[in-house]
Amino acid sequence: MARFASVAEYSAKHPKPADISFAYGTAGFRTVGSTLESTVFRVGLLAALRSQSKQGRVIGVMITASHNPECDNGVKLVDPMGEMLQQSWEGYCTRVANAATSDELVAALAEVAEAEAIDADVTPRVVYARDTRPSGPLLQAALEDGLAALGTDAVSFGVVTTPQLHYYVRCLNTAGTAAAYGEPTAEGYFAKYAGAYLRLVEGKQHPSPLHIDAANGVGAPEVRKLAAVAASPYLQIEVHNGDTGTPGKLNSGCGADYVKSNQRAPAGMVLAPGSRYCSFDGDADRIVYYYADEHSTFHLLDGDKISTLIATYLRDLVVAAGVEGLQVGVVQTAYANGNSTSYIKDTLRLPTVFAKTGVKHLHHEAEQMNIGVYFEANGHGTALFSPAAVATLRAATPQTPAQQDAIGRLWALRDLINESVGDAMSDMLVVEAVLACKGWTLAQWDEAYTDLPSRLLKVIVQDRAIFKTTNAEQTLTSPPHLQDTVDALVARVPRGRAFVRPSGTEDAVRVYAEAATRADCDQLAYAVAGAVFDRAGGRGERPAEFL
Repeated sequence: MARFASVAEYSAKHPKPADISFAYGTAGFRTVGSTLESTVFRVGLLAALRSQSKQGRVIGVMITASHNPECDNGVKLVDPMGEMLQQSWEGYCTRVANAATSDELVAALAEVAEAEAIDADVTPRVVYARDTRPSGPLLQAALEDGLAALGTDAVSFGVVTTPQLHYYVRCLNTAGTAAAYGEPTAEGYFAKYAGAYLRLVEGKQHPSPLHIDAANGVGAPEVRKLAAVAASPYLQIEVHNGDTGTPGKLNSGCGADYVKSNQRAPAGMVLAPGSRYCSFDGDADRIVYYYADEHSTFHLLDGDKISTLIATYLRDLVVAAGVEGLQVGVVQTAYANGNSTSYIKDTLRLPTVFAKTGVKHLHHEAEQMNIGVYFEANGHGTALFSPAAVATLRAATPQTPAQQDAIGRLWALRDLINESVGDAMSDMLVVEAVLACKGWTLAQWDEAYTDLPSRLLKVIVQDRAIFKTTNAEQTLTSPPHLQDTVDALVARVPRGRAFVRPSGTEDAVRVYAEAATRADCDQLAYAVAGAVFDRAGGRGERPAEFL
């Protein structure tokens, strides 16, 4: 086919490894960086076709492996509004990535073009970027070959955070429209978010310095630039783990995933009681907060805590604005701590829904809400204002100075939130703004509710495909009767909850449990994990610490 005449020539430079299969998931393609050259080349081809399928709108490509070890890398596509790739295209990505020969690759591309009725005369437009991983330059060169093979109008944004690229894509596609999102430059990004933050905190007490663990990733230089643009005593930061040049340091003993998983401070940081801390992950799309109390005990404020903080402030502003038709809702996954769910439902009295694990699922659910807040417990999340909510705000006529102030704050908060994707820098500013407006310390924020003790285990199994779930992955439908066993074990402990779900990347299942006490929680987790191992083809050592 003429439109793919150059593909074989370029493809010969980036042959697919014969013994590896690739799968496009929530995070795109992600594996050992040295194996990804052919895949990233083919993602360039797919990005061009995706742009053509959207009549030449800009598509983004980000080369990153987020919180993964430095030896890994990955690549994902960004759709026109800065959101994750439409799910129906994930199968195309997997098929194209696994084509064994150049002829098979061209045939797979032709099938995509036919299935999507893609006009070959449309000039594809793609922007791309990467994080700081050593494998990034080689993979970027492969991507550029894929883009060149289909005559793409392509622009590189260099080394930036993942959320920055999502922001640029949305800005480029909304420029000159009523939905214009901002200036598609680094300067525009920093100016938009710093400006909205300062509007919210003006006149409040200056916060103490915020210590930021940047995971030795791209967030380190970018958050320093953000603080420089703000140039304000309202944003005093000290960056730790900001070494992006020394091999092996990225996400090593630090970063949001490390802090969340290990419930401890990152390497190189000693927590002083009364001081304030947060951690980004390697590409700055996740964030968690934490602090040490007067006894030097570590306290984590994860995605659940961030979600409830933002939802509380949005609810308060909606009430103060006195505008009919605005409603805040919250989306969670099964991994959300049970006490956070109870707090949202019983104290905040906000509607709550559960979505399957993966931010693309949470984002979709939040889009159905008037004002939707979603965070995974790992610290990845954001908030969305629906078109109906925006229209309601635009039409609002305040009757009092208090209502006018609340409406103005809702507008500033919307400007401060990166509605495209979870963004550690944007989320950090939202948290900082809410804390300043409420006059809260991290300990006061933490007092809203106390997390139930929880435990997450992994069980290696022969075949994860036999595990099927329903109810937002909280209930097993297969293997037969295993859910009955889980229910019986849960019933033995106060405030017990547990679920089993298959891993998306390896032959393993995740077992999550929580209960009123740490001892009950751990006993429940290992009992469920043992049942999975015994009845569903466990491999290796049986998880039996408490049995």
